[in-house]
Amino acid sequence: MAYQFVRENYEKRMAWYTQARFGMFIHWGLYAIPARGEWVRSTERIPSEAYDPYLHEFNPVDCDMGEWMDMAKAAGMRYVVMTAKHHDGFCLYDSAYTDFKSTNTPTGRDFVREYLEAARSRGLKAGLYFSLIDWRHPDFPHCGDAYHPMRDNPDYGNEGRDFNRYLEYLHNQVRELCTSYGKLDILWFDFSYDKLRGEAWKATELINMVRSLQPEVIIDNRLEVSGEGFGSLASCKPAPFHGDFVSPEQIIPPEGLRDAEGRPLIWESCVTMNNHWGYCATDRFYKPASMLIRKLVECVSKGGNLLLNVGPDARGRFPQESQSILQEIGAWMDRNGASVYGCGPAGIDKPEYGRMTRRGNTLYCHIYENSIGPLPLYGLKREDVLSIRRLADGSEVPISASWVHSDYPDLVFAELGPNPVLLDGTDTVLEVRLRERA
Repeated sequence: MAYQFVRENYEKRMAWYTQARFGMFIHWGLYAIPARGEWVRSTERIPSEAYDPYLHEFNPVDCDMGEWMDMAKAAGMRYVVMTAKHHDGFCLYDSAYTDFKSTNTPTGRDFVREYLEAARSRGLKAGLYFSLIDWRHPDFPHCGDAYHPMRDNPDYGNEGRDFNRYLEYLHNQVRELCTSYGKLDILWFDFSYDKLRGEAWKATELINMVRSLQPEVIIDNRLEVSGEGFGSLASCKPAPFHGDFVSPEQIIPPEGLRDAEGRPLIWESCVTMNNHWGYCATDRFYKPASMLIRKLVECVSKGGNLLLNVGPDARGRFPQESQSILQEIGAWMDRNGASVYGCGPAGIDKPEYGRMTRRGNTLYCHIYENSIGPLPLYGLKREDVLSIRRLADGSEVPISASWVHSDYPDLVFAELGPNPVLLDGTDTVLEVRLRERA
């Protein structure tokens, strides 16, 4: 049966996703061995005969998917997405359509199965990333393609390559992921470019198959676009292969996203902890946890999700820097997660001292720097406020009656006390309960 967009069904399908707000991306594969990022084959123009031998070396003896998922859950993440296959064509599962897979390495393991079982057992929603491009397949364009490792090598011409044969391979692999591993919560395709977009992938046929096998699955928008571009749902003319969410990469939109008719769009910003998706042994440019916490809040305040990446190493362990960052984020989320889960824009302009998120009649004031004197709660009047509490411990924050703000009778001020230093220097959150308006 052909898939058709029905907004009511769409909103029901997306409900858990907009509640979750925070997820983990995992990029892992053979590229963890050269350890120069997941694009190493392309950036260094490595031919298959030089890259394929990593298959016989891949033996991540320290990989424990349960431990990975425990770290994701402890960090406050509600969903996870792992690479089933990246652009190099290596599969982390037992695909029937290639020998270039983890079950043919010394480890002999089907990591997709292990990952999905571990995620589900911990109550995490679980999805799979799948590359639309495959640099190893003989029928995928080589010379002249924008990204293929052999794009500049005339010895790898495209004579005799049959792209329809490649599409059959692509569709077959997606089918086996949709039929052999139980319910998938997300399918994260990557990516379209140049002439390879939309129906170039036989996208309508692909999505009809996916939706028939996994009717509740959430799909990104990269059958139409890449990390840039919004897709047909944004134009209010959804193609059969429309994306369920917009997927900005390495950027948080300056404002919340809306479709052509003004409705809020569902979106997810995917971001690396350092400067690579796959493991890079020399990349120590990690974003501090305090920054990532604030970026998560920024996403939520603009109506979006944050998908934060980890690139495990060749032994199957999260880098120590990533583990430390996740632990610090988790400690904050344990105290303040209510200001993230199920929240969205506050409908109030961003205050100069931080950000605002909201769920129903509860406003969350995220304070990054303290004020001199009582803290102004912009956009609110005294009669609007039922109570103010510190979210981390539930302690009361009085509404200020100080004379110092008597010149501003149309604003309500919170009395944070005599200490000029915030209790949480990263983000002190006030839970402001509002009165229901008649």
